[in-house]
Amino acid sequence: MKAVSLTKEIASTTYPGRGIVLGRTADGTKAVIAYFIMGRSENSRNRVFTATEDGIKTEAFDPSKLTDPSLIIYAPVRVLGNKTIVTNGDQTDTIYDLMNQQLTFEQALRTREFEPDAPNYTPRISGIVKCSDGKMNYAMSILKSANGDPSCCQRYTFSYDAPLAGKGRFIHTYMGDGNPLPSFEGEPTLVEIGNDDIDAFADAVWNALNEDNKVSLFVRYIDIATGEAESRIINKNK
Repeated sequence: MKAVSLTKEIASTTYPGRGIVLGRTADGTKAVIAYFIMGRSENSRNRVFTATEDGIKTEAFDPSKLTDPSLIIYAPVRVLGNKTIVTNGDQTDTIYDLMNQQLTFEQALRTREFEPDAPNYTPRISGIVKCSDGKMNYAMSILKSANGDPSCCQRYTFSYDAPLAGKGRFIHTYMGDGNPLPSFEGEPTLVEIGNDDIDAFADAVWNALNEDNKVSLFVRYIDIATGEAESRIINKNK
């Protein structure tokens, strides 16, 4: 697989849905995490990211307009020791709780499946980054229906040991807009991460997202040697 421009890949469709980017800066010193949400309905667009002690949570921007919190209010990012978990739903808590009980990332996700939002059956996408002893690795997962048939849950996990500097992987919920929305297909896309600082990287990703549909973006850089992290949040609703 040839690496492609992350921003061009994001901008190639008006509605990739929710997306996770994991990778490593070109100088090899930082682990990179990005998570964005988009929305087509008023309920989905009525959200912001807010910081928590170890990550972020989604909240209603205008609580009076919140109609169904079940699939849109959750903690996308949590930290468990030297591992950072990022997902598009409440499976963040499932991974956190079960890994804290010594299960693996993949074992934890075997207790979950795609979202019950027929006819889309939105995939659950998840990622985990580990930084320890000056090294990093990461994994990604997608749980999806069998081409829209909810009788079968298809589970895929992709692990990346000693990720290459300047490269990352990008997975998102939908291949593009549609009705029903078509689920992501294939291995997470190999993308160029580059060597931008966190603010330039966050701005580039945010500007690549469709202006009408984008809602919020979270970016975190983790120093692989020290484990120190810095984060940025961009919300359309202000």
